[in-house]
Amino acid sequence: MNALPNAPLILITGASRSIGAATARLAARQGYDVAISYVASDSAAQAVVADVESLGRRALAVRADSADPQQVAALFEAVDRAFGRSLDVLVNNAAVLARQSRLEGLDFARLQRVFAVNAIGPMLCAQQAVWRMSHRHQGRGGAIVNVSSASARLGSPHEYVDYAASKGALETFTTGLAREVAREGIRVNCVRPGHIYTDMHASGGEPGRVDRVKDTIPMGRGGQPEEVARAILWLAGAEASFVTGTFLDATGGK
Repeated sequence: MNALPNAPLILITGASRSIGAATARLAARQGYDVAISYVASDSAAQAVVADVESLGRRALAVRADSADPQQVAALFEAVDRAFGRSLDVLVNNAAVLARQSRLEGLDFARLQRVFAVNAIGPMLCAQQAVWRMSHRHQGRGGAIVNVSSASARLGSPHEYVDYAASKGALETFTTGLAREVAREGIRVNCVRPGHIYTDMHASGGEPGRVDRVKDTIPMGRGGQPEEVARAILWLAGAEASFVTGTFLDATGGK
C-alpha cells in the first residue's frame, strides 16, 4: 500500500522495543510515517518497520547511537533522504539503564555512558530537529517529546541514582528548550513513565521489578508500553497545540 504524500513524519529514537516500539506502531495507526533508530537488534527494528508498513505507512530503521554526534547527524540525514521532507515530530526515547547499585558501586565509565545516552543524546537529537523545524531556519514547526522517568522525581535510591539524575537533567533541558523555541513553531514536552513492563528492567538485573514494586503504585499495577505511547502521541499531536514545557506523568499515581 502506498502512503499518503502529506502524512506527518515522526522520528523515535531507541524504538526497536518496549515504549519506543509501541509508540512507532501507534503512530502508524494514527497516520504517521515513521523513522526509528536503534543500536542492538536488527531483527527487532525490522519487525517494527514491517508492522508500520503493514498499516500502509512508510517506515525506516537506522542504526545510530544517540550519544555519538556523528551518528546522530547521519541519522537525521538518512531520514531526510528517505522521506524527502522535514521532520514533524521527534521523540527522544533512547535510554540506558545499568545494574542496580548504590552510589559507592558506580564507576566513572558507567556514569559517562548513562549521561551521554540519557541526557546529552536527546540534546544532540533536539539540536538536529530544531535546525529542521524552527521558523528561524525556514522550517514548518514541529513537536519534540522527551521521555523521562518518574525516577527524576523519586531519585531511585539504592538502585539507579545515576539514571534518575540523568533523567533530571533531561527534564531541565525540556523546560529550557521549550521556552527557547516557543515562538519558533516548536513545542517541547516531556512524558514521565513510571513502573512499566519493559525489557529495560532486565538491564538492571531484575526482570520482575515491576511486579515487586506494584503494591507501591496507587493504581496497584504496572503500566504497559502502549499506555505511555498514547501519552507521547497526545503531546505530539494537534490536540496539544497550546501545550509546551509540560510534564505528563504516566505513573499510575506514584
